Amino acid sequence: VQLQASGGGLVQAGGSLRLSCAASGLTFSRYSMGWFRQAPGKEREFVAAIRQSGGSTKYADSAKGRFTISRDNAKNTVYLQMNSLKFEDTAVYYCAAYRFGSSWSLVDRRALVDYWGQGTQVTVSS
Repeated sequence: VQLQASGGGLVQAGGSLRLSCAASGLTFSRYSMGWFRQAPGKEREFVAAIRQSGGSTKYADSAKGRFTISRDNAKNTVYLQMNSLKFEDTAVYYCAAYRFGSSWSLVDRRALVDYWGQGTQVTVSS
């Protein structure tokens, strides 16, 4: 299984970025997918998740109203559109494929992730 994340970079505060994560080696449409992030010296934290069909999404409070997670099952790809970026959004962003059958109410838990992408750096300058 490979999750290849891309789209990170350096952006000014208030700007936007769109992250992509291309999956291979798994039946993508069967997996809920998510994004986590890890800032220097901090634990990896949940950002957003989307169910297999894309019909339900969930966001961390820090992401609500600014970030949008989406997926294209035909392209085996999950996206994270990030708008109104803040300095505190600076982190390495990881895409994640949840364990099959994971409880939707617990998708903020790292322990439910079966597969991690390699991460993409997002740096927001103030």
